[in-house]
Amino acid sequence: MIGISSISFGEDVEREVLDTLRSGIVAQGPKVKRLEDEFAALVGARHAVAVNNGTTALVAALQVQDLQPGDEVLTTPFTFVATLNAILEAGATARFADIREDDFNIDPAVVADRITDRTRVLMPVHLYGQAADMGELMPLARRHDLAVVEDAAQAHGATLDGKGVGTFGVGCFSFYATKNLTTAEGGMITTDDDALADRLRVLRNQGMRQRYVYEMVGHNYRMTDLQASLALPQLGSYLQQVEARRRNAEALRTGLKDVAGLTLPTELAGRGHVWHQFTVLLDENAPIDRDTLADRLTEREVGSGIYYPKTAYDYDCYRSHPRVVIEDTPVATSVAARCLSIPVHARLSAGDVDRIIDAVRGAMEA
Repeated sequence: MIGISSISFGEDVEREVLDTLRSGIVAQGPKVKRLEDEFAALVGARHAVAVNNGTTALVAALQVQDLQPGDEVLTTPFTFVATLNAILEAGATARFADIREDDFNIDPAVVADRITDRTRVLMPVHLYGQAADMGELMPLARRHDLAVVEDAAQAHGATLDGKGVGTFGVGCFSFYATKNLTTAEGGMITTDDDALADRLRVLRNQGMRQRYVYEMVGHNYRMTDLQASLALPQLGSYLQQVEARRRNAEALRTGLKDVAGLTLPTELAGRGHVWHQFTVLLDENAPIDRDTLADRLTEREVGSGIYYPKTAYDYDCYRSHPRVVIEDTPVATSVAARCLSIPVHARLSAGDVDRIIDAVRGAMEA
């Protein structure tokens, strides 16, 4: 079976982890600081603040916005539910703007219509590794005096016109096991704001700058040096890993470009896609539906994934939630019913890519 993702660590990671174990410093320490510095350089941000997971990154980034009851965060409905959970955990109200089908990201035109006098934060998601249209979103945020918190969980190193995601506003990244960069569990917050970075560092450490001297109500959001040890060696070859993903994506696009009923993902002009996922859409005229394609790929020993089968709010626990405001998002609803991701990860061989192409073609033509 060719998996939708592949997790493997080399001897360099083993050496780094062993060095950490032998050092006696396994909680937050010098390796977390190294990871922060190197990740900030990758993204192009002044500061990177490591935390224990990507959801925590979103929550903390919202908490330092000093939101008040009734304040709204405007985001996309087509995202992993952590985006919505973070908004609710931070005490805010969630509203949604529809997406565009060409990049799966929030549509600035709909955002403009959905901003209210209670909107305080705009939270775009750079889905699948491609930047949202920050060129259109940032002027909207400035016009309405909105903070921008970027959910860049899947977009490490992605760019828009050469500018890294996570540097337009406050960036929030995930290092979950299947991400392009992983610490098994972990997250990172990026910012160019010195004061905001300082608040985040105090917040993650139980509100302490010095031991037992509390400056704010805080939390334990810390990353460990053991987690950082997994990611540090990966950073050295990360750009090569992204290039491998890009080659695989281009090969998939070439091999599947004439398959009837299938819309392929694209890298839009000016955007540096890091291809966390390669997500196709089954068109209305497709001979089979999405679930049948997934089943037929499994039979051919090719993995796939549905990211995501419903809009984030389309579950009873959110539909009945008093701080979830639901309005029509027809594009997101349609895409959720038709999307399927196929393998694009860096460990695919040329033969694997050929097998994936043959499997998809065979499944669609059967």
